[in-house]
Amino acid sequence: MGAVGPGWIVVGGEALVDLVPGPGAAPGALSPMTPLMGGGPFNVAVALGRLGVPTRFLSRISTDAFGEALLDRLRLSDVDTSLVQRGAEPTTLAVVGLAEDGSARYSFHVEGTADRLVADPGPLPDDVRAVSLGTLSLVLEPGASAYEAVLRRESAAGRLVSLDPNVRPALVPDADAYRARFRSWLPDVGLLKLSEEDARWLADGADPLDAAREWHGLGPAAVLLTRGASGLAVLTGAGELVEVPARRVTVVDTIGAGDTVHGALLAWLSDHDALSAEAVRGMGVEAWRAALTFVAQAAAVTCSRSGAEPPFAAELRE
Repeated sequence: MGAVGPGWIVVGGEALVDLVPGPGAAPGALSPMTPLMGGGPFNVAVALGRLGVPTRFLSRISTDAFGEALLDRLRLSDVDTSLVQRGAEPTTLAVVGLAEDGSARYSFHVEGTADRLVADPGPLPDDVRAVSLGTLSLVLEPGASAYEAVLRRESAAGRLVSLDPNVRPALVPDADAYRARFRSWLPDVGLLKLSEEDARWLADGADPLDAAREWHGLGPAAVLLTRGASGLAVLTGAGELVEVPARRVTVVDTIGAGDTVHGALLAWLSDHDALSAEAVRGMGVEAWRAALTFVAQAAAVTCSRSGAEPPFAAELRE
């Protein structure tokens, strides 16, 4: 891969392994668990790479067997791993429970794991145009402070910063402190993407759209809300609300669907030379409708198969 075309996107955050239950077990027994690679930022990077966007992943990945598999998946998805740090600490594990509608809930094993110990890499290469951050990486210290330093420095350097908080409340030790920290990031965020559920939690129970309007006024050029089966909505730079329905699909599970939304939107922006806060702020209703239609198509493919399996560009063309 080369630094040509629209420039590179750096995705920073955790890479982990989801343990996903298989078919129902006999009474008194546990279901077999299948290890699937994941982590919100990891999935975003995979989605971008598969969609043909020059992408680098920034994280610390274990040298254990899970870590080697995570690196292989990045490379097979055309993601550059030159910013990946390595360590002997174990890989983070997320135990997944699936509801009848395919939605996922998680319990995490994060103590002493590799991705928490990521070091600030310093200023990113000159060919980087955008940075994507979020999920556990902005909660779990000491790595959270390293990623926050990247967020603020790269925003000050004029790069588009895209944020998906992707909240895991069980891992947030002080909800009020985290909500305040989240708000402090917004002046440095060009694109805010979050689920209605996350928006409601971050706004301490307020209506997600009302909260999105407030956050929009604190800095982001646009705020994208995912609404599950109800589709997608965005507050544009002009404050207009654009809504697109979800694609109809037989849902296997929703693991990685939100991450695919994030990655596919950044891919659309890259393909349309809009990887800047100014360009995002200037997008009109029709441009956003086209972008969200593409994003909904990509997310539907992910929901149609088990685990976080974002589509390749050729699948969307087909």
